Amino acid sequence: MLYLIVKFVHVVLAIVAVGTNATYGVWLARLSDHPESAETILRGIKILDDRVANPAYGLLLVTGLLEAYLGGYSLGTKWIDIALVLYVVLVIIAVALYTPTLKKQIAVVAAEGPNSANAEKLASRGRIVGIILGVIALAIVFLMVVKPS
Repeated sequence: MLYLIVKFVHVVLAIVAVGTNATYGVWLARLSDHPESAETILRGIKILDDRVANPAYGLLLVTGLLEAYLGGYSLGTKWIDIALVLYVVLVIIAVALYTPTLKKQIAVVAAEGPNSANAEKLASRGRIVGIILGVIALAIVFLMVVKPS
């Protein structure tokens, strides 16, 4: 029973983490339609990232490892190892590129406006990094669901 509870929490956390990230595209589309609200929209994304998505990703690691232990899965299992490596890559890219880019983007939009060359450059970088992170997250979800041998 404990395994099923941990698995349930793990799945809910995955929905929250990936689902929250998926909304960023909608918010960013609103930004291009309403540039006067750019700073508020970017700050909203930052709050969602810091207070919802990132904590959920952190708890995903904890519940995933607990689920593997309770379910009798070895950390030497290929699909688990690949998912863990992808998870580490995702965290490194998020910490090293996405979060600093978003912080700079907020500051530049506040200082120079959303249509400045610097703001557009940061928006482009954020979009590319966001897509890469989304692909990695989906690859991890695929591995968790399919469990390929």
